[in-house]
Amino acid sequence: MDLSLATRVVAAHTVLEVGGEIDVYTAPKLRERLVELLEAGTSALVVDLGKVEFLDSTGLGVLVGGLKKSRAAGATFSLVCSRDNLLKIFRITALDQVLPLYPTVEAAVAEGAATGEAAS
Repeated sequence: MDLSLATRVVAAHTVLEVGGEIDVYTAPKLRERLVELLEAGTSALVVDLGKVEFLDSTGLGVLVGGLKKSRAAGATFSLVCSRDNLLKIFRITALDQVLPLYPTVEAAVAEGAATGEAAS
């Protein structure tokens, strides 16, 4: 399966909607898009995994890398994930303790606004 990527802006947050499978074959495409967004000056990045059906260790590495790159760029980084199969992966790997996870884009944006993270 392919990887789909779409970008939109919600309340000063750049939302990257990801769909399909994030694996060893498609992860480079996601990594490249995350880097592009951060280099373009995105200050608040929300990655929506709502349409992701599969995520492997390579994909996890890209998401952790996205968090690190965001911090280095002075940007915020949030993940939206409500799929049980993906949440289980985050829990098993303890990445739910590292990556900021939210059930909806609205919740991620609201948290960023409440803490002043989206201020540019």
